Amino acid sequence: MSKPKTARKPANKRPGKKKTAPKRRILSILFKVTLVLSVLLVIWTIYLDATVREKFEGKRWQLPAQVFARPMEFFPGQNYTRGQVEEELKSLGYRRTDRPGQPGTYSMSSSALEVYSRSFKFPDGDQKAQKFRLDFDGQGVSRVSAGGTDTNWSRLEPVVIGGIYPAQHEDRLLVSLKEVPDSLKKALVAVEDKNFYSHYGVSPLSIMRATWVNIRAGRVVQGGSTLTQQLVKNFYLSSDQTIWRKFNEAIMAVLLEWHYEKDEILEAYCNEIFLGQAGARAIHGFGMASQFYFGVPVQDLTPEKSALLVAIVKGASYYNPRRHPERAQKRRDLVLQMMADGGVISNEQSIGFKNRPLGVVTQPRYSDSLYPAFMDLVRQQLDKDYREEDLQSEGLRIFTTLDPLIQSQAESALSKTVKGLERNKANQGLQGALVTTALDSGEVVALVGGKDAQFAGFNRALEAKRQIGSLIKPVIALTALQEKDKYTLATPIKDEAFSIKFENGDVWAPQNYDKQTHGEVSLQHALAHSLNLANVRLGLELGVPAVLDQVRKLGVETDAAPYPSVLLGALNLTPLQVAHLYQNLASTGFDTPLRAIRAVTKPDGELLTRYPFDTHQVVDPAATYLLQYAMFDVMREGTGRRVYQRFPEDYSVAGKTGTTDDYRDSWFVGFNGQYQTTVWLGKDDNSVTRLTGASGALEVWMNLYQRLPQVSFVPTTPETVEWVWVDSATGKKSDEGCDGSVAMPFQRGSAPVEEVVCVGRDNALQRWLRSWWDG
Repeated sequence: MSKPKTARKPANKRPGKKKTAPKRRILSILFKVTLVLSVLLVIWTIYLDATVREKFEGKRWQLPAQVFARPMEFFPGQNYTRGQVEEELKSLGYRRTDRPGQPGTYSMSSSALEVYSRSFKFPDGDQKAQKFRLDFDGQGVSRVSAGGTDTNWSRLEPVVIGGIYPAQHEDRLLVSLKEVPDSLKKALVAVEDKNFYSHYGVSPLSIMRATWVNIRAGRVVQGGSTLTQQLVKNFYLSSDQTIWRKFNEAIMAVLLEWHYEKDEILEAYCNEIFLGQAGARAIHGFGMASQFYFGVPVQDLTPEKSALLVAIVKGASYYNPRRHPERAQKRRDLVLQMMADGGVISNEQSIGFKNRPLGVVTQPRYSDSLYPAFMDLVRQQLDKDYREEDLQSEGLRIFTTLDPLIQSQAESALSKTVKGLERNKANQGLQGALVTTALDSGEVVALVGGKDAQFAGFNRALEAKRQIGSLIKPVIALTALQEKDKYTLATPIKDEAFSIKFENGDVWAPQNYDKQTHGEVSLQHALAHSLNLANVRLGLELGVPAVLDQVRKLGVETDAAPYPSVLLGALNLTPLQVAHLYQNLASTGFDTPLRAIRAVTKPDGELLTRYPFDTHQVVDPAATYLLQYAMFDVMREGTGRRVYQRFPEDYSVAGKTGTTDDYRDSWFVGFNGQYQTTVWLGKDDNSVTRLTGASGALEVWMNLYQRLPQVSFVPTTPETVEWVWVDSATGKKSDEGCDGSVAMPFQRGSAPVEEVVCVGRDNALQRWLRSWWDG
């Protein structure tokens, strides 16, 4: 009988083995995940570190170029009125007080102004803030003094008239930390981050405190971000309220503190923080905000102004001092109290500062572009020397020739005149353009591109090529007068009808404006009265190519074909080109390129490019002098004689009217002793206006020059010019006392020899003209 089988003993089991294995697997997975996350964190931190250092050590900001007008300069005899100087001060954001005690203030009495100017980096060197006094008499500035001592010269900083902005339209002025007042730096730290100089980028205690306050309030009322975190958010990250963004912000803040000194971080913050909006432009940094709100450099900020800027940090829109002054003042006063609590200022000072007004200038000191048409010319001239990306990002400072006072008057004269002319139905849709230059330098002091000067669109002064009509006639005369052995102002020209038949059978038969002929007239009379027949005959004698060559000598490039119609102004030029041509006529034959820029500097004031006065002789000065006399006669006796219905007889101006066929274009160019102005009126669709040069463009010119200093045009007589009395009817040599005798300038050796027998008569007017012109 076999033995029964006994049950096998189960093998000994390790206690808890089945429970321990899953834990190990979980721990293993956690370890691996942690390791991977740690590696990823390290890699991400390395990436963030590279990002932090690359931007912070490289080109941190794209800085827009700033464009300045001319500075207003003062010296005894300068013809600024007290009202004009005050207008400039207001446009600069100066504040009127009983006694100017700080930069950016002035006081005024019946005959004087006391000014405390601001510091400024001019192309010729830094100018410190200074006090000076201007005394005025009936002629303008009579004395310039400082501290009771005559200085004979002073100036204001120039008005900013616009900028050239990067794509994101951020506007800022970089400042170094040493330029930022202690009151501003300490106020910022006291209000925004008390522990700034002791933490390492993040402040756990501040975060916990802010969290507790927010929980108790049931909403977000306090932030826990340090200044470093705020800089990181603005400088590197978006403003999205996400955990991931806050995570990156904290790491980058620590990295920033690891690599850079506290003052470097604070300086970057002072230049990055958003502090307002001006149209499409975002105002960043205390340097720009100081100019935008107070019109002063950041270094000139007083403690209460510093407090207001720090107040705006909390919410640039909510605490906008222009839109919400009461709200902004309440916040500013809180900042002042926190400054007192932190020992930045005393309690007594805090109380005194709280009683002061906000001090914000009524209007921002500048906008995107106050003068868009002029800015077009600036951009056009800058493009020859600078790349667009440099203009948008290098913070260049561009000093221009624009005179805001004359520009304002030019805009008003054009818009008001056009508005009045449009009352006639035939003139509906009338447009215009205007260019004013300084006679002695070719600087463009005003430029208007249309009747709506603020419209930044089609710039007629630079882009509208229109036929110039009778404005070509002085060029014809000048071409002739350079042949002194053949032509003088007294040379007789036939003003008789004629026609030209072309090869294709077309017939060209020019006519005078009055449809009449006038027989034989002097060259001067033909020009003064703008006689078409006489001037065309003269031009045909000279040759159309010779006249076009003269246009090119006078600085205007043209590829016009040499057709006879050119002699009646069938030549398309822009108002700026016409201004250049006549600038050279007014400057006695010197080619003086028109310029809108004086200098370009770096942000620190280092000079990059100077655009100096540049001129050279292109036409015989004696011939040009004779032409100027004839243009003087245009205004006395010819098509421009309406001028003396408004101006005194002893006010000497020269000019020329221009009218094209069918009255499509109305032109006038005229100059006194200081300024030359070109005016064009017409319609964009080239339809009829029913305006002549005298009834349209001349009206604009007169409205402008009534507001400008009335300085007579008195050219210097060249040594090669002599004055001779001639008979106005025959052009023969006469005598001062002869009936019909006129004094006329001639190039030496070209005066008539044959004498006329005359009846004596004393011509007082001609004696006066002769003595006046001969100096």
